[in-house]
Amino acid sequence: MISPWDRWYSTSCCLCCHVRTGTIILGIWYMLINAVVLLILLTALSDPDQYHYHLTRAELANSFHVMDDANICIAAAISLLMILICGMATYGAYKQHAAWIIPFFCYQIFDFVLNTLVAVSVVVYPSTIQDYLLQLPGNFPYKEEIMSTNNTCLLFMVLLFVGCILTFKAYLIGCVWNCYRYVSRRGATEVLVYVTTNDTTVLLPSYDEVVAVPPKEPPPEYVSA
Repeated sequence: MISPWDRWYSTSCCLCCHVRTGTIILGIWYMLINAVVLLILLTALSDPDQYHYHLTRAELANSFHVMDDANICIAAAISLLMILICGMATYGAYKQHAAWIIPFFCYQIFDFVLNTLVAVSVVVYPSTIQDYLLQLPGNFPYKEEIMSTNNTCLLFMVLLFVGCILTFKAYLIGCVWNCYRYVSRRGATEVLVYVTTNDTTVLLPSYDEVVAVPPKEPPPEYVSA
């Protein structure tokens, strides 16, 4: 009987990429995003006057007035930690070290649960959508049209959007999990059989090498005289 974990196991993702390649690309993408966020926070911390001037011109300063230096330092530390976690996942997938992928996988689970709680809060308290729209800047595209939409229709669109995001995040979690299982299985197949000398070791072939070997032809059938 095939277990549910083995049923969803696959070495490919995004239709053509290997799970290792997909995990490396995902880790680099998260590193770039957090690097940009860290750069913005450090710029705001080093030159707050000019930073708030640009925010005021963009009519987004109200969202950042509550961020004092302490909050900016905390956000910068979180971004730096995320860069470290994503770098560990990228290195672990590239060098095939399964333990290095676990922190990034745990972050994905935490992020998925957090977004799920947001979706549940929207269902329980639909008025939070209108409160969020009121906090948007006045020049936000289609703000008036969105606010004039029926609450039921607006709730349905928000839930549909959040559902698509959660589905995509769940797919990425599955890709990283399959990469972890693939790296773990490859590490388990490379087991020492015996040591011939102090400098020479003999290893069992990997799983992919065994599968790639074509099967031997069966012996001819026995014909009685």
